[in-house]
Amino acid sequence: MGDTKPDKLGAIQATLFIPLAARARATRGRHPLLHDPKSVEVMAAAPADSAYDYGRGGVWVSVVRTLIFDWWVRRFLAEHPAGTVVELGTGLNSRFERTDNGTVHWIDLDLPDTIALRRRYFADTGRRQMVEASLTSEEWLGAVAELPGPYFFVSDGVLTYLSDAEVTASLTRIAERFPGALLAFDMYARRTFAGQHKSAARRGIDAPWTWGCDDPRELEPCGLRVVESAAITRPPHGLRAELPARYRWLILPLLDPVFGKSAARLALFRAGSA
Repeated sequence: MGDTKPDKLGAIQATLFIPLAARARATRGRHPLLHDPKSVEVMAAAPADSAYDYGRGGVWVSVVRTLIFDWWVRRFLAEHPAGTVVELGTGLNSRFERTDNGTVHWIDLDLPDTIALRRRYFADTGRRQMVEASLTSEEWLGAVAELPGPYFFVSDGVLTYLSDAEVTASLTRIAERFPGALLAFDMYARRTFAGQHKSAARRGIDAPWTWGCDDPRELEPCGLRVVESAAITRPPHGLRAELPARYRWLILPLLDPVFGKSAARLALFRAGSA
């Protein structure tokens, strides 16, 4: 398993090692916010490459982003324990392992090269399946429709690599096919792109951001209504209450001036009017 190489993936797909390394590093920490032993296991077989190490600040941003998405998924499953979660651009994410309630139905969707890599570490089960397709295509929608609703679509660190037209078309397609579904994903203000591109270039990452969104309400024409919005330094109230006191009262307030405006905004949407 040690022959896993980023150069076997496309440039964008190879970015999956960034959040994987962050989750593994955070889990191995002395006081981990995130418990993700599967990421530690997978990362142990992946190449150690400094291009995928964003330092302590980058690790913290990636981990808190993961916590927010996980929290929204768990809240959905608390209301709909046998519903279906679809991970769009799953990479090597182990969200299923972190949130599985024993009854959820799950689809891990990604491009064929990524799914081929993913199958080294994950396996399909009676409630979980990997699907090879681009999230910008229509071919995977039928596989989702075969599973019981309600539906929750989550995309973690993926949409920013698509074009404006691809994001708009993909979100509109999901909203029209699955009215009432929940969608959660991250977005970045366009003013942050120049800095991100410089940072990626220094690390040899040839995967520039192309889609930006300054306000989640910009996506209302796609058939999406904002249910909740969060930032890395301002997580949802329910999640914030679960964090250790030092994060609530010290770390988050200290980091807000640094990351509050430049880091990702995460939003939870409802599709259509259902």
